[in-house]
Parts: sequence; structure tokens; C-alpha cells
Amino acid sequence: MSGHSKWSTIKRKKGANDAKRGKLFAKLIRGIEVAAKNGGADPNNNAALYQAISKAKSNSVPNSNIDNALKRMSGDSSTESFDEITYEGYGPNGVAILVECVTDNRNRTSSDVKATFNKYEGNTGSPGSVNYLFSRKAIFQFDEYKEEIIDLAIENNCIDIQENETGVTFEFQPSEFQKVDQLFRNSGFNLVNSEVAYLPSSSVNLDIQKFNRLSKLIEALEDLDDVQNVYANFDIDNKLLEKAITE
Repeated sequence: MSGHSKWSTIKRKKGANDAKRGKLFAKLIRGIEVAAKNGGADPNNNAALYQAISKAKSNSVPNSNIDNALKRMSGDSSTESFDEITYEGYGPNGVAILVECVTDNRNRTSSDVKATFNKYEGNTGSPGSVNYLFSRKAIFQFDEYKEEIIDLAIENNCIDIQENETGVTFEFQPSEFQKVDQLFRNSGFNLVNSEVAYLPSSSVNLDIQKFNRLSKLIEALEDLDDVQNVYANFDIDNKLLEKAITE
């Protein structure tokens, strides 16, 4: 399983306190609002909006919050604008990191991201310095392993299947996201996460100590108000993953 999928598993199983969940919900709603402002408030005609809504639902954002955001944006005529920016850099042990941001102040966001990298043993790089190590994929995670899920994925042009002791993750082309997301959500199986994400073409294997150093940087980046997503090309043994979850 890729580092991104494992990081999603850690966050989901560890849970979060109310303050962190409130901050996550606010970021996901902002993602919905930006997608709606840029491409219209109908998710059937706006792939970016559909993806933003699906990610919000995967993180248990209430439907009422999502509906209210769409209502606000359907009649929005303000000139307020947000820029979508991606920063690139390296964390401890040479792990490549991509940071996706949505901001109304580029200078503030750049300063915050660079300061966080520097504080936690990392450094930012120039555009193109690490993004060649990643590619966009639609990913779907299940915390159960059933042959019927595997068959459904294969029948719908799944390009990769990553199994572990407790579940399975599927990869599809990003263009297939909406079709496959609706298929899985209507299948009756427990889809615990679905999103279009950057997945690494190669990974840096970490032991528990090195992972803990990296996780401090990732968590600090994710805690920044303007940061939407953080991707990193690390891998960690599944037994060590379980240890990280319980610590």
C-alpha cells in the first residue's frame, strides 16, 4: 500500500479530537466552495466538485454542511478569489513531499509552508523538483476483503490492487473516479475512503523512528489553514504501521 493510503489509514484509525475534526471539515468545505466557484455548483457537470464532495463524505462531513456550501456557491457573485498552489520539497530521510494549498494570500501561505518544512527537518524545492515522482490516481479503500469487491473492481478496469491483512485499496485512472465512486457506494460494501490523489512511482522505506520524524512534518503541514492535501513517497512495513496507529 502506498504511503498516502497508509497515512489515510493511520489518521482514520487514530481519529481526531473535535478541534482537529472541525478544522478538517472547514478545509473540505472550502475545497467544495472553490470547486463550485470555478466550475459551477452542479457536481454532475463539474468533476472537481464531485471529487471534493466525495472526499468530504469520506471524512464524515455532514450532508447538511455540504448542501449549505453548494447553496451558498450557487448564488455567489462575489469577486473573492482563491488560488490553488502546489509546493514541493523533501522531508527527513529524503522523502519527497507535495503540498496542495488553497489560499487568498500567496505570500502568507508560502511563508507558512517554508517555515514548517524548515522547522521539521525538511526543505522546499523549486517547481518540478519532486512532482515527477508522483502521478494522479483515483483510489478507493475498503477495511474489508471480499472476493465480490475484487471482482467488481476488475470488471471496471481497475489498474492496481493493493491488499493487506485487513482490507484492500484499488487504483483507477482519474477520469474513472465519478463512475467507480458511484458504483462502489451503491454496492453495499463499506467504502471508507475515495479520492483522486497523487501516488508515488517509487517509495522510501522507513523504520518506526524515521516514520515518526516524517509524521511530525506531515502533521504540521496538514495543520496549516491553507493546506488541503499532503502527499509523500514513503512506505512502512504493515506491522510497524499497526504500531504507529496504537502509539
